[in-house]
Amino acid sequence: MDVTQLRTLIHVAELGSLSKAADRLHIAQPALSRQIRLLEEELGVRLFDRHGRGMIVTEQGQDVLRHALRVMAELEEIRAVVSDENAPLRGHVSIGMPPPASDILSEPLVSAFRDTHPEATLRIVSAYTGYLLDWIHRGEIDAAILYDPRSARTLRIQPLLEETLFLIGPPGLGLSLEQAVEFRALEGQRLLLPSLGHGLRTLVDRYAQECGFSLDIKVEADSYSTLKSLVRHGHGVTVLPLAPIHEELKAGRLGAAPLVNPTPVRRLIMSYPTDRPMPRLARFAGQVIAATIARLVERGVWSGRILEAEPEHSRLHI
Repeated sequence: MDVTQLRTLIHVAELGSLSKAADRLHIAQPALSRQIRLLEEELGVRLFDRHGRGMIVTEQGQDVLRHALRVMAELEEIRAVVSDENAPLRGHVSIGMPPPASDILSEPLVSAFRDTHPEATLRIVSAYTGYLLDWIHRGEIDAAILYDPRSARTLRIQPLLEETLFLIGPPGLGLSLEQAVEFRALEGQRLLLPSLGHGLRTLVDRYAQECGFSLDIKVEADSYSTLKSLVRHGHGVTVLPLAPIHEELKAGRLGAAPLVNPTPVRRLIMSYPTDRPMPRLARFAGQVIAATIARLVERGVWSGRILEAEPEHSRLHI
């Protein structure tokens, strides 16, 4: 097994074709085929299923691929530590984000990579916090944005934002950002919220319990897009942050009001594993994400309070 074989594995898996990988690497296709075959023989497993349209990574191949990506990232880190600090980086990085954050932050992140590290490859994984936690500990992603990870193991963290949640309703309800609504006013409302186990639902349920009442959940939907559509068509109200509904608010398709006594908030953090080195590309991604959120808060697109960075040795124990 050598670095050339691992690099070939990565490119063939990404492109799904030996011929496309050969064109990208400027290497004859038979040579690449031989590298894959030798790697399969050494490991004693089939890494790809071959078919008429190309090559698909097998389940065991996916396991090998994850390790190959980490090996190549470590090699790139060796080059980086002896290179100019400002020189463009190469390599691959995987960043996880919850769906609402992914919708807002993916484009600025991709633009920053294109402008600063054009030879690097970026993978954005959109999933809920529970999945992201599992994947970050298994090494499938290099870093993740998480919402209040109550079941997290030890993580290296970069605090980002204390996000404020608002009551969201149809335009005719008369909600206004200038007129706060008591949280207790949710009692008896026809509510549309994510299902049990979803972080936002858990948070709203907890606030309601502290106020001494139960929520009347008429429809459960985990998709923010679905919740927005249902509210817009008059099926009830929901509780969401402002950022995912910014365009709807501007266009007058939805209304929003602050909730008070209590004001529901949740923390947004950038998280890195502690059991392996932090790649420079992952650190760069975290810096871009933090700067983007700060700009959005300043513009009023994302409502909340920017959190101060914690000391480098800080760990999150929850």
